[in-house]
Amino acid sequence: MPVKPLERVNDFVVKFANVNGSGSASANRLFAMSILRMGVPVSPRNIFPSNIQGLPTWYEVRVSERGWLGARGGVDMMVAMNPQTWDKDVASIEPGGYLFYDSTKPMPTDKFRDDIVVIGVPLTEICNTRYSDPRQRQLFKNIIYLGALSALLEIEPKAIETLLREQYRSKDKLIAPNIEALHLGRDWALANLECPLGLRVRRADAVGDRIFLEGNSASALGAVYGGATVAAWYPITPSSSLAEAFQSHCRRLRVDPVTKKNRFAIVQAEDELASIGMVIGAGWNGARAFTATSGPGISLMQEFLGLAYFAEIPAVLFDVQRAGPSTGMPTRTQQCDVLACAYASHGDTKHVLLFPEDPRECFEMGAQAFDLADRLQTPVFVLLDLDIGMNERLCKPLAWDDAKRLDRGKVMTREQLEAGVTFGRYLDVDGDGIPFRTYPGTHPSKGSYFTRGTSRDRFARYTEEGPAYVDNMERLLRKHDTAKRLVPRPIERPGPAPTRLGAIFYGSTSPAMEEALEMLAAEGIALDTMRVRGFPFHDDVPAFIARHDRVFVVEQNRDGQLRALLTVECGIDPAKLAPILHYDGTPITARFIAAAIGKALRGWNVTPLRRVAS
Repeated sequence: MPVKPLERVNDFVVKFANVNGSGSASANRLFAMSILRMGVPVSPRNIFPSNIQGLPTWYEVRVSERGWLGARGGVDMMVAMNPQTWDKDVASIEPGGYLFYDSTKPMPTDKFRDDIVVIGVPLTEICNTRYSDPRQRQLFKNIIYLGALSALLEIEPKAIETLLREQYRSKDKLIAPNIEALHLGRDWALANLECPLGLRVRRADAVGDRIFLEGNSASALGAVYGGATVAAWYPITPSSSLAEAFQSHCRRLRVDPVTKKNRFAIVQAEDELASIGMVIGAGWNGARAFTATSGPGISLMQEFLGLAYFAEIPAVLFDVQRAGPSTGMPTRTQQCDVLACAYASHGDTKHVLLFPEDPRECFEMGAQAFDLADRLQTPVFVLLDLDIGMNERLCKPLAWDDAKRLDRGKVMTREQLEAGVTFGRYLDVDGDGIPFRTYPGTHPSKGSYFTRGTSRDRFARYTEEGPAYVDNMERLLRKHDTAKRLVPRPIERPGPAPTRLGAIFYGSTSPAMEEALEMLAAEGIALDTMRVRGFPFHDDVPAFIARHDRVFVVEQNRDGQLRALLTVECGIDPAKLAPILHYDGTPITARFIAAAIGKALRGWNVTPLRRVAS
């Protein structure tokens, strides 16, 4: 039976299977960027191993003129360049999809499928004929397959040529050879294959003014705009690029224009404990400081985080989450640090968490975190994950109000101290749980206090008296209650029809969730939704749950950590919250969400809405 090839324009998934360290990353990114330059939204995802070289790596590009940016699931074209993963890669192709491979060496017929279209291009032979240097053969092989794909998918070669010129603008001698390699592959495909395929790229105007960047870089820029001048960090995947981006941004934006001296301090510490210690020390001294880390780093920082919470010292932590526990899967994504961050350290602690959904919110919340840390005098966690942090994504342009001023919170001045205003470091004068603080050196004889991790009274004097301890702990709880009015408010969205069903989600789950809602609506299933953006939970969150009979909580971890937080902090009956959990290390997909919710509803015997055509 002949194969019926997939026929799709500006709506398909291409996945590249390569070997780590083969130089393929640059060519694969050029593929994604060239489609973006044609006005068609893309969302690439780099799936890479936790070693330097030799293991499998994949680069998945979703092309969607409609702008769906979440992982879809399934592969429409596989560019299979890695013999190690051949069987798995071929098996992942959708029926009617396309397999592109290097046909220099014949493959046994049992290595193919009879329900896909096989496209062989003798890449190695073309390279060996044209190039004699082994390094050139490998690197230009990647550009040659890019050229062949441009012919097969109708990608405009001018778009790729422009990108090559931009990429090698400081290395002019590399431009012509790369363009030549591009056309070697393109010309071979045009001469020997039926072009184009059923999958095609057609120029559109669907990108608009959106920008394309990684969440880690956006977070780092947010830290700069948020007034951060100190960063202390220890390298760990997937957060290292955030600290590196902060250094790059500071070299542009935090150098004195007259003296040329740096107005920032960045320390690569000996470990995570040292890095958070430096951040807390800088925050105590009045600087805005942060660290970037991941789950294992959060585990190591627990005691210091308890000190910052109890002594009430501002600090910001960017936690780019990865799959745990222990070493886990360092280069795979999860949302598995929610509880570890919410209750970090021993004893009764509650921390402030922010959940950005895309690079723009990484920028906005990255800046906002420093205001919150100062106002609340406490650690604030910005919870990204690998999917947001290390992958480029389209988002609205970053915006900043130059009239905005940093909010340093309750800081008692020299003038107030001179005027005789009563200063008690842990004195709640406004009833919001937030005391006044002073910066070191504010006054030669007034406003000083001893910062300690032991129990103390309202004036920072050491005590082990139970009533004083209880007074302090209850004030900290009032402060946490104040925080719920300061964190970003959740975003509600009504379903396409009145419903008693709801769904709560957060962070990088957002784009897949939005697409899943449309898929469910097509089946007659309506859901009201709420995207949670911060903890402690705004009063809108329990109110949303109360209005619905059942609420799905969609997240990327095994134990339903946000669901657990909702039940504990909002007093919700766990039976009312249905977990939808995805935690294999790959980004959650719209197909998974829609299928899981549909299955749950069938188990509850909930009849979907049936629309009657008008």
